Amino acid sequence: MNSMQMNVIPTKSDWKTSSQTLQANEKIPIAISIKDKDNKPIEKFDVVHDKLMHLIIVSKDLTYFDHLHPDYKGNGEFDITTTFPVGGDYQLIAEVTPHGAGDNSVEKHWIHIEGSEPKSQPLIVDKSLTKEVDGLKATLSFDHLMADRNLNMTFTLSDSKTNEPVKDLQPYLGAMGHCVAISEDLNEYLHIHPMTTNDNGPKVTFMTFFPKKGVYKIWGQFQYENRLIVIPFVVNVPEMKM
Repeated sequence: MNSMQMNVIPTKSDWKTSSQTLQANEKIPIAISIKDKDNKPIEKFDVVHDKLMHLIIVSKDLTYFDHLHPDYKGNGEFDITTTFPVGGDYQLIAEVTPHGAGDNSVEKHWIHIEGSEPKSQPLIVDKSLTKEVDGLKATLSFDHLMADRNLNMTFTLSDSKTNEPVKDLQPYLGAMGHCVAISEDLNEYLHIHPMTTNDNGPKVTFMTFFPKKGVYKIWGQFQYENRLIVIPFVVNVPEMKM
């Protein structure tokens, strides 16, 4: 769809928790109210990849990642109860598509969790773009890795034990995979869905766009043998070559 044809609806959000002091490893109810620019609740949202809201939670140093789906209670309000593993600062990123908007809206919120805080870990760019997680081996590749232009990012998947190409990926939220990328400074957020294919592996390709150069952490999510497997990579995206 041409961007000039999109009816973009600006949104605001209110975030509420059960109390002012929030502890690690305790269940924390979170309510998220989505409103329009006039501060009125937005009533209707479109289902995108099986859900009305996708909620991404990451720690400030990007060591922690979670992808959740709050329940819609009506009148613009979503809620969910979750736990945080350790103390520290977390960014919550809510993604919704107001009905008729034609495009998604992203709302961000910071939350502080009390409890023991591990030492912040710097992001280190991966020297190898092949990893094994929970029985799944993934190699990440790009047709051209650079900022400020469209590119294809491909996960090539195989079974860790047999090293055979995976051809029986299971759909996850209506697709063969999902991918989130966040910049080191947490200012840039990308939620990427794969290109349409009739294959269930071994290659899952995402077309994306890194808006600026820098270090990004990427999380690929795949459903394999009834397990949701998250495979992280850290890459350095250079400037576009002229």
